Amino acid sequence: MHTKEACVGERRLKECERGTTRIFFPLFLSHLQSWVCFSSLPSTGTKPSWIVQSAALPVDPIQENYVRQVRDCIFSVAYPTPFKSRVLLVAVSKVVLEEILDLDVSITETDDFLQFVSGGKVGIGFVPLAHRYGGHQFGSWAGQLGDGRAHMIGVYTNRYGERWELQLKGSGKTPYSRDGDGRAVLRSSVREFLCSEAMHYLGIPTSRAARCSSPACCQIMVSHRFIRNFSSFWGTGLTKVGTKPSRSLLDFIIQEHFPSISMNDSNRYLDFFSRVVSETANLIALWMSVGFAHGVCNTDNFSLLSITIDYGPFGFMESYDPDFVPNTSDDERRYKIGNQANVGLFNLDKLLQALKPLLDSRQKQLAFQIVEGYSSHYYLHFTELFKAKLGFLGEGEDDYYLIAFLLRLMEDTKADFTMTFRQLSEITQDQLKELHIPKEYWALQDLAKHKFFSDWVTMYLLRLRRSRYTQERLWGSLCARICRESSGKKGQTVSNKGDSDSKRRKRMTSINPRYVLRNWMAESAIRKAEMNDFSGVHLLQQVLQHPFQRQSVAEKAGYALHPPTWAKDLKVSCSS
Repeated sequence: MHTKEACVGERRLKECERGTTRIFFPLFLSHLQSWVCFSSLPSTGTKPSWIVQSAALPVDPIQENYVRQVRDCIFSVAYPTPFKSRVLLVAVSKVVLEEILDLDVSITETDDFLQFVSGGKVGIGFVPLAHRYGGHQFGSWAGQLGDGRAHMIGVYTNRYGERWELQLKGSGKTPYSRDGDGRAVLRSSVREFLCSEAMHYLGIPTSRAARCSSPACCQIMVSHRFIRNFSSFWGTGLTKVGTKPSRSLLDFIIQEHFPSISMNDSNRYLDFFSRVVSETANLIALWMSVGFAHGVCNTDNFSLLSITIDYGPFGFMESYDPDFVPNTSDDERRYKIGNQANVGLFNLDKLLQALKPLLDSRQKQLAFQIVEGYSSHYYLHFTELFKAKLGFLGEGEDDYYLIAFLLRLMEDTKADFTMTFRQLSEITQDQLKELHIPKEYWALQDLAKHKFFSDWVTMYLLRLRRSRYTQERLWGSLCARICRESSGKKGQTVSNKGDSDSKRRKRMTSINPRYVLRNWMAESAIRKAEMNDFSGVHLLQQVLQHPFQRQSVAEKAGYALHPPTWAKDLKVSCSS
């Protein structure tokens, strides 16, 4: 933590302790820092020149807000457009307000707060910004992109000394709006609000939404950094695409968000890239572990900080299918769930192309080696996550094949992804051994229809119970062929010896969720919200805060049952 931030955090903590744990909204505004400051004072008849606080990052000198090609800058000044109709509060995140922004949730009942978070009022002295970037969309260079409906409004340092950036989304046009009106429909904002909450409580790094409002939706998002995507170094206007990017921008990001990297280190850009590669692999493996398909993995939707951002036509996979595509706009199925790791590699390669002008020949060679190690890093983390989902302890050389065998069975039987792992967490080993699958374990009943299910169960139970076994003797006919082709190893040592069934189930139910945000659940809440009934949104928000715990309200709503028949025809697109 920077010394200045630590001091600000200590001061904020003392203020929060004066009779209450929260601060009042006017005090919050007084501590919110603007993004920009004057680089030169305006003379009579001239306009001011601005730069971003703490860094020499240029701001567009043209202050008029109209759609255009912007040159020679990273940001444009753009003020939110107030709503003409009355703003209704759809939902709020109590945790974001109270634990991140030091505000009591009761502040949401005040008009000042509603005006602030819907773009109706901007704090005195604040200059909202829209971030400019270019990028690759669906594999092709798309030119200038940028924040077309978002405004960065300030930076807040809370009582813990944490710096959080605030961004309004759906708050009006910017120079990067292209054909859009800068607004967000209720549907897309509710989906983003609920999914960011769901991902957070699943333990997956994500941006957060403090609140969502209607009619035309506006959200206030919080994150450690909104200068965040892989496209930040492309087409900034400082140089042409493919040539030297903004060194000052990269130094700013490293200094702000990678404090362990020394700014005096000649290899700092290489170190930065290495961390982005490994953390991107980790993030996508986490997505896969919960069956999450982002839907639009363009370079501008990937975070340099390896958090999940820009929720659009996402989907949590229901029946296991590596070809699952939640986005009907993805005609070529580029962003299917089984291709997310490959797309991550594509995006990292584009990032490296943008960084190459800052690297010498030796560093470029090392950077290529780092990229080449991405796949191994991803599969290692993927395997570790799925070993945990199956309750394995220790190292088993052939654990990957047990995982792959199960996924093949799930694919063949179209077994539900989330509930298969959850019900494996709840069923006893004795029930599995006898192949007695109670009716409540409906996903396992679907899986049990496969002719090789009993073979997999035998191997699975032995992996759980024994410390050593011989692969060839126990592997079923299908898996034996796979293993012979892929590995010459005959046996393996594992460490589940001494583990009890109750410990296993407790361990597995703590990491295999019972509830995820399935598209049909979000759709049900949205249909109510469109009638100004936000009870469905509130129910989902409540349930998704505890995804690993059985909840009576969720069971009553059918959130752990077979999806309803109407959900099969449900589609989402980039406009969702």
